[in-house]
Amino acid sequence: MKQKLLIILTVISFFNINCVPQKKEYSNKSPSQAGPQKYQIEKIELSEETRGTHRIFTITPTSKTTSVNGTSTTAVMSSTEWENIIKQVQEIDLAKISSLESPTTNRFSDRALSSSILIVTPEKRYQSSQFDAGIPPKELENLYRILIKGNQKPSKKAIR
Repeated sequence: MKQKLLIILTVISFFNINCVPQKKEYSNKSPSQAGPQKYQIEKIELSEETRGTHRIFTITPTSKTTSVNGTSTTAVMSSTEWENIIKQVQEIDLAKISSLESPTTNRFSDRALSSSILIVTPEKRYQSSQFDAGIPPKELENLYRILIKGNQKPSKKAIR
């Protein structure tokens, strides 16, 4: 009797166990092909420097601050301007921003300001590689144009 009861309980146990398969989402797209990323941006800084000159343009959702050799000025950031900047940032793969190659190297001999862009999110800070002022990597070109627009005149060398 005990053997029959044990067999019946074993069979019933097998029927009561639910096997739940793992849910895996497969995609043919790599992360870089998946389309624009959505980031919550807190602040963006464009830094340009060489011997004797240090400029920082800091953009937040509410303000634009320009600091040249320690002298700062602040202006109000309109929501339209901020949305335009965010749209450009969403087109950039921030994980790869530090490995983007500069098209020129004039900053190595002080023929151009050395520039970089810092994008701050609640989770992480994304720092671009260094590039010559006015000639950013192609992936950063649209964002760079927007950041300097209204803050400074482009350098003698035209932006591509």
